Amino acid sequence: MATKKKSKVFDAVKMMREIRDKISAETQNMSLEELKIYINSRVQKGELNHSALK
Repeated sequence: MATKKKSKVFDAVKMMREIRDKISAETQNMSLEELKIYINSRVQKGELNHSALK
C-alpha cells in the first residue's frame, strides 16, 4: 500500500530548535544572576509560561 507524503505547513521541531538557539545565543555569557533576571523579565512580559519554571 502506497503512502502519500504531505508537505508540512508547520514544523514544530524546527521552530523549537530556532527558539532554543536564539535563547542560547542571548544567554551564553550571562552569569547566574543575569540569567535569573533574564528569565524573570521574560516571564513578566508573558513570553514564558511561569508554570513551566516550577
